[in-house]
Amino acid sequence: RRRRRASGSWKTGSVIREGKLPAVPRLELVTNWAQRERDLLCDLLLAAGPAAPTLCGDWTTLDLAAHLILRERRPDAAPGIVVPWASLRRYTERVQRSIAQSERSWPELVATVRGGPPLWSPLRFGPLDEVANTVEFFVHHEDVRRAVPDWKPRTVDAGLEHALGKALGRLRTLIRRAPGGLELHTPDGAVVLAKPGQPMVVATAPASELLLFAYGRQHHARVELSGSEPATLAVLGARFGL
Repeated sequence: RRRRRASGSWKTGSVIREGKLPAVPRLELVTNWAQRERDLLCDLLLAAGPAAPTLCGDWTTLDLAAHLILRERRPDAAPGIVVPWASLRRYTERVQRSIAQSERSWPELVATVRGGPPLWSPLRFGPLDEVANTVEFFVHHEDVRRAVPDWKPRTVDAGLEHALGKALGRLRTLIRRAPGGLELHTPDGAVVLAKPGQPMVVATAPASELLLFAYGRQHHARVELSGSEPATLAVLGARFGL
């Protein structure tokens, strides 16, 4: 068997036996979804400029770019992103402001985001990049896309939907603050994530929309909610996410 991997995307395989025609090549799309979402986000950041709104509270696109740079290039400050210690949070915010207020131009900052982790980072390794960054860059890509009044949903590739669904299934703590029971279903009826309790609310949508919902973007995720009106309103107002 002879296998050849083309740069970045395609791999082909075929068997050639003497005296027989070559077998029809088998083509399989191999995509680094983390890198694809990173590139799409960076393209959008350049088009939007540094003062555009996002779904990340009062952050502008400049603040979001500074956050992404800090996350990958300042391991001394990155713990404050998720650890709820006031001293760590203050340090992280201070470092993020210094990145945002640096003398680098907007294209230079976006180029730093696009360049990814530094060479010494283990996140340069493809599989780790996929695990750590596919969700991160998908969510922040949508944070910029959906922050404007006239946003429209995009078609999400089936491969990306699959990757996001697998990731969501591992992130059980995202919906831990649900006020009652909550189940996240894909349209085929599969339960991706669940928190037991009553009253029960069921959210149904593709994995990509469920992920945004569970990351605290309830009002910008296109999901169908079933349950009592008080229960669904409570879920819409819950503080989901990491």
